[in-house]
Amino acid sequence: MNNIAIFASGSGTNAQRLIEHFLQMTGAKVRILLTNRKNAGVTERAKSLGVPVKVFDKEEFYASDIIVDYLLKENINWIILAGFLWLIPSNILKSFPKKIVNIHPALLPKYGGKGMYGMNVHRAVIEAKEKESGITIHYVNEEYDRGDIIFQSVCRVCETDTPETLAGKIHELEYKYFPVVMENLILNNNNNV
Repeated sequence: MNNIAIFASGSGTNAQRLIEHFLQMTGAKVRILLTNRKNAGVTERAKSLGVPVKVFDKEEFYASDIIVDYLLKENINWIILAGFLWLIPSNILKSFPKKIVNIHPALLPKYGGKGMYGMNVHRAVIEAKEKESGITIHYVNEEYDRGDIIFQSVCRVCETDTPETLAGKIHELEYKYFPVVMENLILNNNNNV
């Protein structure tokens, strides 16, 4: 069994879809949701689907082995970031090589890096008059949005698009592809424990 931990800190729509998707699967399940924001909407979504939630603070995450020890104790094989904005510390990266995946709401390498999340990304894409945007699913490393790309999907940016309408197009791509790409990656990975 592949045990998945999701890290999230927002409303949790992508996390919810991942949890629901893996409830239908054999061979992989979301075992735990971790968040740095105890009042984030994602906590209620996870709990309503039977997934336990662990809340942590910056010191536990960056200045100790509390989180990595917890993940190992829970027999986690994969970590999925779904709206989680902190860089992953080296102790977690070393314990889960090529097993931590993020989704980004743009076509990396464009519009990535610190501060490029959510509406910030969509505003930047529109201000640059890009003709297309999309999603990038990628491995996580020690830099924001610099890990190897696993999958991208493109949508058209129209002249009439606003950051809000572009966000809607991006959400559609995320909901359609993120769970399926993760399923294929996890269940077809030869290095699974």
